[in-house]
Amino acid sequence: MIAGKKLLVVSAHAADYVWRSAGTIAHYIKCGADVQIVCLSFGIRGESNDLWKKGGQTEESVKAIRKAETLKAAEILGVKNNIEFWDLEDYCMNLTPEIYDRMVLKIREIRPDIIITHDKFDILNPDHNHVSEMVYSCSIMSNSSGISAGNTKVTKQMKLFGFEPHQTEISNFKPGSYIDITDSYEQKLAAMQCFQAQNHLIKYYTDRAFLRGNHARRISGNPDIKYAECFANFFPIVGNELY
Repeated sequence: MIAGKKLLVVSAHAADYVWRSAGTIAHYIKCGADVQIVCLSFGIRGESNDLWKKGGQTEESVKAIRKAETLKAAEILGVKNNIEFWDLEDYCMNLTPEIYDRMVLKIREIRPDIIITHDKFDILNPDHNHVSEMVYSCSIMSNSSGISAGNTKVTKQMKLFGFEPHQTEISNFKPGSYIDITDSYEQKLAAMQCFQAQNHLIKYYTDRAFLRGNHARRISGNPDIKYAECFANFFPIVGNELY
């Protein structure tokens, strides 16, 4: 059951969550879940090359463009006001103990059933690797009674999933879970179109949704799946049956 679930998505840069999980986000919202997004940075230094190539840009102008893009994308997905920006500097992101503490507090405040963030290794983006390690660590820290975070209570272990990285094969990514996004694919496509700062990625992730849909269709035997997203599982799945 998706209805009533709480989902926290932690994105290193302004567009990461859209390329890699927009269909899942929109699907969960359609099914009655509460989805909240934390964007740690706008990707000004390392993920806005198309803007810088135009010339005449400043950090403030690039930030304004990236923020407008991601807010528009979030609205298309149905996130509305459940997105916040920590405005950290990217490339390379300095995740201090204070940022760790802030993330623990956020996890305890939201108390998510599921966290989606970057997978453990992205060969060409150290920011993604640093964020993955932080979110994983903070998800564990939030369960510890010995760690205080305001007046919040400790959590129980939530499920944790990793985005598929852009350099999939050479980042040693192993798909663990596939999500059928056929019902939300058009929203994903419209959200991706918002990011003209990274226009070159739109076709890549359009093709990727089709490819993963083929995998999901074959693995599940469900002929109605056309598009999918996949994620790495940080933890084994536990239950009273194999699924």
